[in-house]
Amino acid sequence: MRKSMTILLRERLAEPRTLRMPGAFNAMSARIIADGGYPVMSLSEYSVAASLLGTAARGLVTLDEMAATARYITAAVQTPLLVDAGRGHGNAINAMRAAEMFIQAGAAGMHMGDHDGLGEAIPVEEAAGKIAACVHVRDELDPDFLIIARLDGQGGDEQTVETMVHRAKAYVAAGADLIYPRGPSGDDEIAQMGRSVAAPLVLDRGEGARLPALGMAILSHGDQALQRSAGAMWDYLQGFAAEDVDYVLRFLDQVKQHPTGNMHEFVGFPAIRELEERFLPEEDVVNRYENSLGYKP
Repeated sequence: MRKSMTILLRERLAEPRTLRMPGAFNAMSARIIADGGYPVMSLSEYSVAASLLGTAARGLVTLDEMAATARYITAAVQTPLLVDAGRGHGNAINAMRAAEMFIQAGAAGMHMGDHDGLGEAIPVEEAAGKIAACVHVRDELDPDFLIIARLDGQGGDEQTVETMVHRAKAYVAAGADLIYPRGPSGDDEIAQMGRSVAAPLVLDRGEGARLPALGMAILSHGDQALQRSAGAMWDYLQGFAAEDVDYVLRFLDQVKQHPTGNMHEFVGFPAIRELEERFLPEEDVVNRYENSLGYKP
């Protein structure tokens, strides 16, 4: 029986360790992350814009696209997924709709930013109102769903660790489960955030944090997997263009011992064949593969 991913993530957050969180961008990347044993994964607007739309994330990704991608991922793996809710896709009422859709998609939580899309922080009362609205939805639909407040309004010289702490406290008071500060630089500021805010922290890998004792619950590795995937595809296709079939044969020889060396097996054809033999008429199974020119599990 499938365990609730919201409960599972809360259990993992209760463990005395920092959870490393790679970023998925589709169901296949999520499977690879899950196979790697990671305790949690994320889905960002950046990765969906790049992989689904082939463009940069400049407010072009819709809530439906984020929820649909999250649904594909949660159907493929049993690893908790945290979804980027952007700025809540509008005001507090829109943010409620986002929370509802991500819960329905099977996500374990969402993180939502407090900026206006132009790099400036919105008023703290407005941002806290969005958090409170999402908490209301959470409490009605799934009390274990995580609401994470992301602090990424960094305009001007007024963005200090003190102002970030002030905002974080307001978001925790509104019901946020975790705080995701995007601005602190160095261990001292991170430590101050950890001491001053009564909620665990989510931090980006680039923030330089190293010590779980600083109150760091999750360390996000963002979209590096997407970048590496794009780089590998680029290199392969450049090699194919330059050397044709000789490059392909050399590539296949290099990867034959790799987990993805037999792509048919990697994506689960043998498991499908077992199900077919169990639930389809024997004649149908025989006819399906007997005259097939393709892979025969």
